[in-house]
Amino acid sequence: MLSSLKRFSEDEVASERLRIIEFYEQYGEKATLKAFKASRKTIFVWKKKLKENKHHLASLIPASTRPKTVRRMTTNLRIVSFISKLREKHPGLGKEKIKPLLDKYCQEEHLSTIAICTIGKVIKRNNLFFQRSGRIYHNPSYNYQKRGKTKRVRIRQSPKPQKFGYLEMDTVLKFVDGIRYYVYSAIDVKGKIAFSYLYRHLNSQNTVDFFKKLEFVFPYRILIVQTDNGLEFLGDFEAYLKKRNILHVFIYPRCCRINGVVERYQRSLQEEYIDNNLGIIHNPTLFNQKLIEYLLFFITERVHKSLDLKTPIDYLLLKGDMSKMSVAYTKACK
Repeated sequence: MLSSLKRFSEDEVASERLRIIEFYEQYGEKATLKAFKASRKTIFVWKKKLKENKHHLASLIPASTRPKTVRRMTTNLRIVSFISKLREKHPGLGKEKIKPLLDKYCQEEHLSTIAICTIGKVIKRNNLFFQRSGRIYHNPSYNYQKRGKTKRVRIRQSPKPQKFGYLEMDTVLKFVDGIRYYVYSAIDVKGKIAFSYLYRHLNSQNTVDFFKKLEFVFPYRILIVQTDNGLEFLGDFEAYLKKRNILHVFIYPRCCRINGVVERYQRSLQEEYIDNNLGIIHNPTLFNQKLIEYLLFFITERVHKSLDLKTPIDYLLLKGDMSKMSVAYTKACK
């Protein structure tokens, strides 16, 4: 009923037709034809609709003019069967490549062949798609919206949080002697407290392991995590964040400036630590031990211009609700 009312309120044709009928009854056929170009036959059809629907104005709303019986494409069933068997045996065979094989078959069977566009219609209307593994490229009827993908929360601009706990995460790839190494990094946007760790492989399991270490050393609760669209930040990592009730937001593709804080931190990390310690990168344990020492220096001794030449710890003591005793306290003290 609501959809009908909405349609009627937006359609002024019915009101105009009723006005023409009233004009016809008052001034006659010639004046109506001259003023509205509506013939007597048309007006009688409208009056009949009104009478049959007990003079309800909604009966004058134009109905669909689609014919009740429409033309349908008819194709020989033997041709459809041939295309079906051919597509089942060779799922990637397109309509242009089926055409010469079909022409040969029709010539042997004394059948009238069909055009390339008709072959495409036969494939689509009979759903002759047999490829099950991987992406189906040639199925125009495949609805990509029904794949169950969850909509990602994205941000358009660089974050400017008012509270601590908004983290940006990213990874750095280093090639050393033909071997790949990945440095996971995370930094608090407001307080600039950072953490990094070296891994040999890039996957969501290592991301979860890195985040657990991050939670262990961080002095306050993590509220939001911002990442790019890399696969290492999906899967197990996304499930872990949901379990921990931590909001996961993504940047838009090719918009690295939104991740500017962690990108700038990674530059400092490479210039001040990674590039100077590539000689020990093949020993991940030693590399990570020295990396932790650098992070302690980065957080407790190195001043930052973005923090008014204060260290992250001093800035946290100044702006946060922590005392020097709580900063010195760690979970290892339990």
